[in-house]
Amino acid sequence: MNNIAAKYKGLITGAIMIAISMGIFAWQKSFDSSLQNFVYVTYVIGIIWTLFSYKQQTNSTATFKAYFSESFKCFIVVTLMMVLFTLFFILLHPELKEQMGVLMREDMAKMKDQTPLDIENSISSAKKFFLPGYLMAAVLANLFIGTLVTVITGGFLSTQRRN
Repeated sequence: MNNIAAKYKGLITGAIMIAISMGIFAWQKSFDSSLQNFVYVTYVIGIIWTLFSYKQQTNSTATFKAYFSESFKCFIVVTLMMVLFTLFFILLHPELKEQMGVLMREDMAKMKDQTPLDIENSISSAKKFFLPGYLMAAVLANLFIGTLVTVITGGFLSTQRRN
């Protein structure tokens, strides 16, 4: 099982993350749940799996650069999959944008310094940037987490090199 290429580990990890996300949405009817942490834990496990199996393949002689390169192949595939999942999911569920508008209206109505026109303009603007905002958040979050886990784990593993 350790001879699976990093990009395929990314495909496996991404598929599991999507399945978990869909399960959470089917059960909760929302992604705003602490259960979403299971998606990120799966992502971290996938990256660590990639790095530790690479360590075994190289007999613990890899440099940080080599670990980062190997892990990048995994987490870039996961990032692409999650961005595509986010895109298709939002396009298939336009009600999410409307729900966001309703929640925004409720929150802004509680503020005394907002006029009804200000509220409608804010909601209209938020709806316009709903899809690009979610896609940008998916890209940045996945790249950040992938890079962070890789730097920490790859740094640790590269200091454990055999001479």
